Formats: sequence, structure tokens, C-alpha cells
Amino acid sequence: MAADLTIILPEILLAVFAMLGLLGAVYTSKDGLASALLWATAAVFLAVAAWIGFTGEGTNIAFGGMFVDDAFSRFAKVVILMSAAAVLLMSEGYMSARGILRFEYPVLVVLAAVGMMMMVSAGDLMALYMGLELQSLALYVVASLRRDSVKSTEAGLKYFVLGALSSGLLLYGASLVYGYAGTTLFSGIVQVAEGGISLGLLFGLVFLMAGFAFKVSAVPFHMWTPDVYEGSPTPITAFFATAPKVAAMALFARVMHDAFGGAVADWQQIMALLSVLSMFLGAFAAIGQTNIKRLMAFSSIAHMGYALMGLAAGTVLGVQAMLVYMAIYVTMNVGTFAFILMMEKDGQPVTDIGSLNMYAKREPGRALAMLVLLFSLAGVPPMLGFFGKLYVLRAAYEADLVWLAVAGVIASVIGAYYYLRIVFFMYFGDEPEEGLNGGKSVILGAMLMGSAAIMVFGIVNMFGVEGAAAMAAQTLVN
Repeated sequence: MAADLTIILPEILLAVFAMLGLLGAVYTSKDGLASALLWATAAVFLAVAAWIGFTGEGTNIAFGGMFVDDAFSRFAKVVILMSAAAVLLMSEGYMSARGILRFEYPVLVVLAAVGMMMMVSAGDLMALYMGLELQSLALYVVASLRRDSVKSTEAGLKYFVLGALSSGLLLYGASLVYGYAGTTLFSGIVQVAEGGISLGLLFGLVFLMAGFAFKVSAVPFHMWTPDVYEGSPTPITAFFATAPKVAAMALFARVMHDAFGGAVADWQQIMALLSVLSMFLGAFAAIGQTNIKRLMAFSSIAHMGYALMGLAAGTVLGVQAMLVYMAIYVTMNVGTFAFILMMEKDGQPVTDIGSLNMYAKREPGRALAMLVLLFSLAGVPPMLGFFGKLYVLRAAYEADLVWLAVAGVIASVIGAYYYLRIVFFMYFGDEPEEGLNGGKSVILGAMLMGSAAIMVFGIVNMFGVEGAAAMAAQTLVN
């Protein structure tokens, strides 16, 4: 028991920190503590990420196989915690200025992070569901944090209703898998699946995949994404676009390879279909968007399609490509949302793309950083985003999914249009009567410039991410 508790120590410490934060807020001036708690939470996230990254080694199993601590889960946890810390730091100025910075916000983000860490380390269907629901319940609340906003309340309600539907699909799939495999442990399911998947087990797998597809907002389970991205406060949209996506994608990979690793041929075509539908819907639907947050929602759907292409390969290289892609994607999104948070006019947030007309004339540095990030999102060489796409395309090609790789290239070319459209507005648009005139935050500026710098200089060695992803993938696919 003591050894098990040692293995899950990072999760326990974060859960205790969340409870202490709640107690501290109850016995003090509540929202007066919010800013300090937010900074402390970001610091704790970074400290735990460093601890997991530098001290974790080998594969450790806890609670009879229900919790797995290995190189794969550690890679995902570090990305989750670092992106959550970055989003918290970006949130402070925006939420304080609008009077919506409450002590519940950092506490809920911590609880969501604990759920995500549980998800990526799950070795059992029950542990998986527990982590998934802990994350989801916290996210439903933060989506509707702005209680005086109809759009924010609507976003939370839509997310909750559709999230409950996806949880039902997932639970039904889990019950079918348990019924036909006789166990909820992934190690037991994989032994049954290796002998050939029965029809009942296959149905269970399909329902599980539907539940996971909702969490990564893959088509056709994407319908909540644009409304939730638009309606939620912008920092919370930034959170939705980063850490939960990494956790859901890592969970997808964990279940497919740990529980159904011997039946790649049975789920490969479903994964490839989810991938190609997501890439094309994201590419086409974003073209007509004028709200930059809705555009980023469709961009997110398309990017999840590319990440799923790596998973569809069903190989070590495929998982490595997916992990590298997600790390790059999160970095790009942190910088892009830092820029969106700085889009202000007379102290009010602006999300209309047309407001960026001739932005480069007023803010050349920021416009250049955003240009780099948009080029990277579009996959234009030599930005780091290009190498992320190259990785997943190569994984698909080497797994004999040539048609999927070709579809990915076509979708990428179509998707480049709406990113380059923003660049056109910033550099060649009509001269506005009155342009954006706010957003002087040092933190947001640093996040924007830092992300852009990583996109340029990361091509040298990807800051070691490539090697860590290779080790993580090797651990998972054995």
C-alpha cells in the first residue's frame, strides 16, 4: 500500500493542494485570495512537472494494475501541467480586470489537472472513468464561470449536456468490454483481444472510441466545440484548447495500445476515418468564420485530425508523432491565445478578425510573432508546426496509409487559407478608423514572443521533446 501511494504521490499532493486552497478561501476574504492562489497554483504545477520529468524512471504499477506510471504517462503529465500553468498565468490580468477572478477558478483547474493525470495513467476502465469524470466536472463549471454572461452560461450547459451523452456512450462501451472480456484491467482485455475480437467486444470498442472522440472534439462528435470556445471566457477557452486535449489524446493512445494493442486492424480504419473527417471539416468550416475564437475551435478540430493520423498508424512511430505533434500544438495555442487576450479596444475584449486590419503598422513586434505562430499552425516550413505535420504524415505513410497521408496534405493546404487570411488583415487590410488600443500585459507579451521563438528555434533539436516522445512511445507500444 505504501509503495502504491508513493507512485501516485504527485496526484495526491495536487489534490491536497486543491483542498487547502478551498479551506484557505473559506477562512479568509475568499476572492481577495484568488490572485495569490492563482500564482501559487501555477508555481505548484511547474514544480510538480519538473519533479515528474526529472525524477520519474521505469514503469511502476499501482493498485493491482489500475494505475500505470511509465515514460508515456510522464511525458503527457509534464505537457499537461506546463500548459495549465501557462494558461493560469495568462488568465490573471484578463479575469481581474473583468471581475471574474474567483478563488474557485485555480482550484477547479487543479482538480481538472488531477483528473487528466489519472486519465493518462489509467490501466483499468474504472480508473479511466474516474479520471475522465473528475476532469469533465471541473471543466463544465469553469466554462460557465462568467455567471452574468448568457453566452458563458450557454457554453457550460451545452458542454455539460453533450459531455453527459459522451460519458454515457463511454460507459456503455466499457460495460460491453467488461462483459465480453471478463475484466476491466487493460492487461486482461489485451489478452482476450489477441485471440480475436468477438462482435460484442468490437461494439464495446466502437462505443469507447466514440466517447474518446468527443473528448478530443473529433468529427462527428465535435458539435460542442465552436459554441463552448466562443462562449467561455477567453483564458478558459485557452485552457480547453491545450491541457484537456493532450490528456484525451494520451488516454486514446493508452486504451488503443494497452487494451486493444493486438487488434490494430480492427480499430485502425475507424481511427483513420475520424482523422480524415476532422481534418476536412476543420479546414472548410473555419474559412467563413469572423470570430477568432470560433476559428480557433475549428482549427482545433482540424489539428486533432492530424494527431489522430499518428494514432491511426498503430505503430511506435505513430505514437511518437502524435506526442510530438501535441507538444507543438499546445505551444502554438498558448502563444495564439496570448495574442487573442491582448486584442482589446477601450478596455473591452475584441474577437472580430476584421479588427486586426493594419495591426502590423501599430504593433509590428506582436504582428510578427503572430505571423510566425499562424505560419506554424498552417504547417508552413521552416516553422516547427511543419515538422509536427511531417511527423504524422510520415507515420501514416510508413503504416501503408498512403491515402490518409495524401488527404492530410490536401486538408493542410485548404486550412492554410484561413490562417493566411489573418496575416493578410494584419499586414495588408484596410486602414481602420480606430484600431485596437489595449492589451499591454507583460506576461501575455512574454508568452506570445516565447511561443513564436520556440516555433523558430525549436527546429534545431525540438528542445529534447523528440527523444522523450520516442522513449514514451516505445514504452507504450511493446
